Amino acid sequence: MTQEVLIVDGMSCDACVRHVTNALKNVAGVESAEVNLAKGNAFVSFDPALANVPALVDAIEEEGYSARLAG
Repeated sequence: MTQEVLIVDGMSCDACVRHVTNALKNVAGVESAEVNLAKGNAFVSFDPALANVPALVDAIEEEGYSARLAG
């Protein structure tokens, strides 16, 4: 498993957290996704054979938020 932290912009409430979490969990290969509203980030664990960072970013952006790899 690979673990990455993504910066997520545009979240303002718990519903936003649910939308981003569900979007990430629906990406094939994602094992877990923990989204933190206060920090504005998402910690994602995924199988690199099935998923990659661009796919994770795309899933978040399809929900109307912006995202990028932390660091």
